[in-house]
Amino acid sequence: MRKNILIIYYSQTGQLEDIVKNVAHPFEEKKEEYDVTYYNIQLKKDFPFPWSSDIFFNTFPESYLQIPSEILPPPEEVLNKKFDLIIFGYQVWYLTPSIPIISFLKSGFAENILKDMPVVTISGTRNMWMLSQEKLKVYLKNLKAKLVGNIALVDRHDNYTSVLTILRWMTTGKKEKSGLLPAAGVSDEEINGSGKYGRIIEAHFRNNDLDTLQTDLVKNNAVEIRAFLVRVEKVGNKIFTIWSNLIIKKKEKRPLLIKFFKVYLMAAIWIISPIVLVLHLLTTPIFWFKRKKQRQYLQGINLK
Repeated sequence: MRKNILIIYYSQTGQLEDIVKNVAHPFEEKKEEYDVTYYNIQLKKDFPFPWSSDIFFNTFPESYLQIPSEILPPPEEVLNKKFDLIIFGYQVWYLTPSIPIISFLKSGFAENILKDMPVVTISGTRNMWMLSQEKLKVYLKNLKAKLVGNIALVDRHDNYTSVLTILRWMTTGKKEKSGLLPAAGVSDEEINGSGKYGRIIEAHFRNNDLDTLQTDLVKNNAVEIRAFLVRVEKVGNKIFTIWSNLIIKKKEKRPLLIKFFKVYLMAAIWIISPIVLVLHLLTTPIFWFKRKKQRQYLQGINLK
């Protein structure tokens, strides 16, 4: 009897769709063993792509505070079929799983689909996904899903280059290399090579050995932790909490506050972030063991 595999994702640019389809390919190849279903989450009112600068920054408070939008119901084949494994692809908006992902997780459909299911999460991001994954772990636990694996594909360029390329991509739709800037996002090489993770997942699933899946994925470089960026994320979450709550509460001043937030965010990236980097490097010898333990935790699937 064939096993049913569900691929859940949301993709504006097509990058995450390419990633999850490559990861799912080893299952697709064995049609006599697996039936693969794709579920692309759709909002009733979707976000534009490319983004205008105003809409991009105006999405911040709802993104960070995890305020959902209304989604279209999943197809009947998703709602009425019993699945054996779920591969869950997501992207990060403002240090948090994107609004479409949060909207699905907070919908009435999520628990029925995810309850008691082994889930492998896959993120395709610029580079800061670690604490967003922690937020996602909480949702999965509350929905009674079992997280068995995680893959994090990122832009490998330095933090400041990737800021420029992602803004170019989001506001113009241009991902390709231009001028002095490289291509944006996860490299084509990594996207095309992500099928290797699918082969690892399929082998563990076939052998009923999902408990050791994450260890194998980590050994094969599925999860890279940059300690400096973890520190940036922690600082960012504290600051975003203040800004998002202020903007939501002061509704009449929202347009002005969004403009101030935009200026602040650019200053934080180009001025505050380098200071955090210097402090991180200076304290590396002092916190080496703590950061090693932190890295091991973030590479894993357990929730503190």
